[in-house]
Amino acid sequence: MTGTDVQKEAEDSGPSGYAAARLRLLTEEARSGPPRRAALAELTDDWLTGLFAAGAEELRGASLVAVGGYGRGELSPRSDLDLLLLHDGGDTKAVAALADRLWYPVWDLGLDLDHSVRTPAEARKTAGEDLKVQLGLLDARHIAGDLGLTSSLRTAVLADWRNQAPKRLPELQELCAERAERQGELQYLLEPDLKEARGGLRDATALRAVAASWLADAPREGLADARRRLLDVRDALHLATGRATDRLALQEQDQVAAELGLLDADTLLRQVYEAARLVSYASDVTWREVGRVLRSRAVRPRLRAMLGGAKPTAERSPLAEGVVEQDGEVVLARAARPERDPVLPLRAAAAAAQAGLPLSLHAVRRLAATVRPLPTPWPAEAREQLVTLLGSGRPTIDVWEALEAEGLITRLLPDWERVRCRPQRNAVHLWTVDRHLIETAVRASEFTRRVSRPDLLLVAALLHDIGKGWPGDHSVAGEIIAKDVATRIGFDRHDVNVIATLVRHHLTLIDTATRRDLEDPATVRSVAEAVGSEGTLELLHALTEADALATGPAAWSSWRGSLVADLVKRVSAVLAGDAPDDPEEAAPTAEQERLALEAAATGSPVLSLRAQTEPPAGQEPSGDPEPLGVELLIAVPDQPGVLPAVAGVLAMHRLTVRTAELRSLHLPDGVDGSVLLLDWRVAAEYGSLPQAARLRSDLVRALDGSLDIAGRLAERDAAYPRRRGVIAPAARVSVHPAASRLATVIEVRSQDAPGLLFRIGRALDDANVQVRSAHVSTLGANAVDAFYVTGPEGAPLPGDEAAAVARKLEETLRG
Repeated sequence: MTGTDVQKEAEDSGPSGYAAARLRLLTEEARSGPPRRAALAELTDDWLTGLFAAGAEELRGASLVAVGGYGRGELSPRSDLDLLLLHDGGDTKAVAALADRLWYPVWDLGLDLDHSVRTPAEARKTAGEDLKVQLGLLDARHIAGDLGLTSSLRTAVLADWRNQAPKRLPELQELCAERAERQGELQYLLEPDLKEARGGLRDATALRAVAASWLADAPREGLADARRRLLDVRDALHLATGRATDRLALQEQDQVAAELGLLDADTLLRQVYEAARLVSYASDVTWREVGRVLRSRAVRPRLRAMLGGAKPTAERSPLAEGVVEQDGEVVLARAARPERDPVLPLRAAAAAAQAGLPLSLHAVRRLAATVRPLPTPWPAEAREQLVTLLGSGRPTIDVWEALEAEGLITRLLPDWERVRCRPQRNAVHLWTVDRHLIETAVRASEFTRRVSRPDLLLVAALLHDIGKGWPGDHSVAGEIIAKDVATRIGFDRHDVNVIATLVRHHLTLIDTATRRDLEDPATVRSVAEAVGSEGTLELLHALTEADALATGPAAWSSWRGSLVADLVKRVSAVLAGDAPDDPEEAAPTAEQERLALEAAATGSPVLSLRAQTEPPAGQEPSGDPEPLGVELLIAVPDQPGVLPAVAGVLAMHRLTVRTAELRSLHLPDGVDGSVLLLDWRVAAEYGSLPQAARLRSDLVRALDGSLDIAGRLAERDAAYPRRRGVIAPAARVSVHPAASRLATVIEVRSQDAPGLLFRIGRALDDANVQVRSAHVSTLGANAVDAFYVTGPEGAPLPGDEAAAVARKLEETLRG
C-alpha cells in the first residue's frame, strides 16, 4: 500500500481508519527513519484536520497548531502529540466544544496528548513565564483552521524570543546544565536516556533555539545527521518495546540493533555515543559563543565611551609560537602558518590546556584543513607538546575533545580509531575506552612528582588500553601497538620498551596484589621478572593507581592501595642491587675544553650557541635533520651563585630550559683555577633567540651583582600576571643518600615555569651548599631535576642538614 493509499484510508474511515493506517505505516519494512517520521506526521495532520473541520463548521478565528517535536514533523512511533488550539477569544463555548471533538478521539486511541487552549496573547504570556512552553512554540506549525492566526503567533513568538534572548538564553543554558547533572552524559552511559541525557535530543533542540535567537549558532557540520541517528534509535526502541520510552535499557539493545540492521548492541551503542559526542561538542562551542557575545554586548558601550566612540580592538596575548589568547579562547596568531608547521596542533593544544582555556572552533578547523602530517618519527618538540598536553590535568579533556571533533586525534594517532567511542560493558567502568584513556592520563598527571620519568607515565596512561580495539587479550595486543606508537612518537629504543612493558603489565600489580599470596617468594619474583627494573616498577605503581581511579569508585580503595604498595615494596627489594655508582665524568669535547681555557685565562664567562641537530643517544637519525633546540655552552670560573645567575638570565630572555647539566671541569696541568661547565639545551618561548653577546653581557652583570634578576623577573610577572590555568600538583623535593658516595643527591620534581631553575639555584645558594653537578630535564610540563650538593668543605651533607635543605627548597617552590 502506498503512502497515498494509507492517507486515503485514514480520511475515509475516521479514527479506526487512522489507527489502521498508522499501524500499517509503522510495520512497513521499506520505510523507516526521516521518511517514516514525516509520513506519520502527515498522516496525523490529515486525521486531525478532518476532526477540526467536523467540529468547527460555524467557528471562525481558531486554528490547530502542532508544537514541539510534532511541530518539527518528528513523530516517533510512540511520541505524544503536542497540540495548541489557538483562538481569537470570541466564542469560548464553541472553542471548548471543538477542543472536546479534538482531544477525546486522540485519547480513545490510547495516544499520549499534551494539549492547551489559548489566545495568542495568552500563548505569548505563558511563553514569557515558562521557558519550556516558549521552546515548544518556536517549532509551531499550522495544521488546520485560520492560517493567519497561526502565522501571526509564530511571528510574535520569534520576535519575543529574539528580543528576550540575552535574558532567556542563560536560563536555557542553566536548564540544560541541571538536566545533564541529573541524567549524565549520553556518550558514556550503558543505559542512556536518548532524550534527556547530555548530548541527547533535548540538547539538539536547545541548539535550534539558540540559532533561532540570531545571537549565536551551533557548528552545523554533522549535527543534523547526529539528530537523525538518535531519532532513528528512538524509533526502533519504541517499536521494539511498544512503549513511549527514551531509555535504551541493556536488555533491549540487541533487539534495537536488529531493528536498525546493525551487527550487535556494541555497534548500536557506538553509533549513539558518536552522535551524542557531536551534539555535546556543538553545545559546548555554542554556549561558549553565547557567553562571549553577551559579555561583549555588556562591555562594548563602556569601552566605546572610553574610546570616544571608536571600535575597541580585541586583545591578543601570546601563549606559544603561533598561538595566542583572544576573548577567552586560544586562537592562532596572525602570522601562524599551519601548512608549514606540523607541530602547531599539538603546540596550540598544549598551550590551551596549560592555560585552562578552550581551543577556538575556527582555530581547530583551520588546523584540520591545512596542517601537514607529522614526519615519522615525530620531532622532539611534537613529543614534548604531547606530554605537556597529557600532563595538564582536567583541561586536557576539553582540548582533546576539540581535536577529536575535527579528526585531528586519529590523524596524529591512527590506532585511536579502534577505541574511539567504544563501550565497556562493565558496571565498574564509568567511561568509554577512549575517554577512560584520557581520564587515566588526567589522573596520572597528579602523580608526576612520584616518578622520575613523568613523560613515560603519561604516554603509557594514554595507551594502556589501546589494545581493546583488537581481539584477544588487550594487554598483549596493546603491547604491540604501544611499541609502534611510541616509536612513531619518537622515543628511543629503551623508552619504547619501558612504555610497552607498562602497557603489557598495567594490570599485573593490582591482579597479583589482590589475588596472590604475597608471602610466597615465587609471586614476588615473577612480578620482578616481568617489570625488570626499579624505574619501571615506580612507573607501573603510579599507572596502576591512575588506571583504577579513572575506572570508577569501585575500582580503588585504601585496602587495594595498601595491598599494591606492599607488593611494590617487596618487588623493589628484589630488584634493588648495589647503590648506583656516581656518574662518570665524561671527557670534555674540544669545544668545551677551548671555552674552559678561555674562561680561566680571562676570569670571566665564555659561551657559545649552536643549533642541535643530532638525535639523542639510542635514537636513529632521520633522513632530514631538524633542529632539536639550541645548545648553550657556558664556561665560568668557579664561584658562588653560578647556577641562579645563568638560570635567571635565561628566564629574563624568555628562554625555556629543556635539559641542563652543570659540572666542575678539571683543567690541564699548569692551568690555575677551576671552571664550571654548563651544557644546556634551550628554546625561545616565542620569537627569536637573543644574541650570544647580549646573554654574556647580562651574565657578567648577574655574577658581579649589578643586575637585579629577582627584581626584573618580579616586575615582569607584575606587568604580565600568569593565567590561573591548571592547578599543578605541589612540588616534591626528596633526598637520596645512597645515590652517591661523594655528594648528597637532592631531587626536585615540579611543574615547569619561567624562573624555576633560578629559584632553585638561589635557594641552594642561600642554604650555603655547593652544587657539585646538576642534571635538569623538562618532560612536557614537568621538571625533574637532580642536584649533587656538598657542604662548604666538599663532603656530603649530614642527614639532618640534607633534610633541612630539602624542606626549605620545597617551601620555596610552594611559596
